[in-house]
Amino acid sequence: MPTRLSSLTELTVANGERLSWGQRTYVMGVINVTPDSFSGDGLKGDVDAAVEQALRFEGEGADFLDIGAESTRPGHHPVTEAEELRRLLPSLEAVAARVSIPVSVDTWKSGVARAALDAGACIINDVWGLKADPGIAAVAAERGAGLALMHNQQGHVYDNLLDDIVSGLQRSADTALAAGVPRANLMVDPGIGFGKTADQNIEVLRELGRLKKLGLPLLVGTSRKSTIGLLLGGLPPEERVEGTAVTVALAIAAGADMIRVHDVKEMARVCRVSDAILRDWRPGGWETNQ
Repeated sequence: MPTRLSSLTELTVANGERLSWGQRTYVMGVINVTPDSFSGDGLKGDVDAAVEQALRFEGEGADFLDIGAESTRPGHHPVTEAEELRRLLPSLEAVAARVSIPVSVDTWKSGVARAALDAGACIINDVWGLKADPGIAAVAAERGAGLALMHNQQGHVYDNLLDDIVSGLQRSADTALAAGVPRANLMVDPGIGFGKTADQNIEVLRELGRLKKLGLPLLVGTSRKSTIGLLLGGLPPEERVEGTAVTVALAIAAGADMIRVHDVKEMARVCRVSDAILRDWRPGGWETNQ
């Protein structure tokens, strides 16, 4: 069983450094073992392909990996817990055994989360922010796991978009804290593309800095999202790299602490340059290379 965390900052990320919020932007690489990923990168349970992608992402600068076995694309068909575990566990176990960076599991089911932590994950990424299965909070507390809480809802109706997102995430965080999850193990995600129209997604990105009032690390996932495709004239997911890069840079300017992406090499480079300008970050060996 993975070591219990009292704080996410105990984790060692890329290049053997300890996680330190605010120092630079961290990159979470997406590994989909689904047959129906919206982004066209689903590995359909191919364990060797998952390990190959994980090692490539680690080499390209990923600080975390996020493995998911149930698609959350619009119009997706939910799968049973048994089916999700059948798809997930072989790849997760194999990846966790081969990489040296932390692994997150993308699930909203407490039973799947528990099994994934046993298999080597140390973070739960809940796309429903404890609304679908509040039991995830108890699992995270019991196992000392990190917990990413995403804003999501059915439909697109809001009283006030940003206020509702902030208050919704605060309720999710309060639920986690009440279950015993240390505050230092929480992250929040505005849920770009989840329960929001394209115009609402753009508004969230424009006002992203307002989420910093929650006082929690901010995870942002814009990678290859349909809003970017619409803005670029209907381009397919695999051709949305430049659009994704713009959203990543702007999210960092608004205070994002971590970005969740499909194109790790390209977005890690965007992060490094953005961090140098916005956070006065410099790569190792900077002085000797000038």
